[in-house]
Amino acid sequence: MTTRAVTIIRQLAPEDVALMQGLLTVFGKAFDEVETYGKARPREAYLERLLSSDYFIALVALKDGKVVGGIAAYELQKFEQERSEIYIYDLAVAAAHRREGIATALIQELRKIASARGAYVIFVQADLVDAPALALYAKLGTREHVLHFDINVLQ
Repeated sequence: MTTRAVTIIRQLAPEDVALMQGLLTVFGKAFDEVETYGKARPREAYLERLLSSDYFIALVALKDGKVVGGIAAYELQKFEQERSEIYIYDLAVAAAHRREGIATALIQELRKIASARGAYVIFVQADLVDAPALALYAKLGTREHVLHFDINVLQ
């Protein structure tokens, strides 16, 4: 009988730059964008600042000390009321560890953090062709039909 390693969900702190680097590697492989997540990685000082900010949330799933998944999210302070919302920017689990409940566990931990911060909602975007992500998010939330637009920055 084989035993599975225990998955630990952990929020990253400024001293966890190495784990953040591991998360970037997982994202690159999971999204098939290794160059995007690996070629021009931020310096250690940048990642420390980001991890110490009050608006960025990084969670990792660890097995035997190795990053096998994670979430990068942002807290958006609202202006119309004293509240915030959490935006999941990236969520991924390494291919070898999918279908183990890791993504759900990551979102559940983010829900606790969101509640503690007084956020009223967590939202995420998913591509229509990403059936596993759509199934996960439909299980946990309410689907809204919106359009996403990228507006180029003036150069």
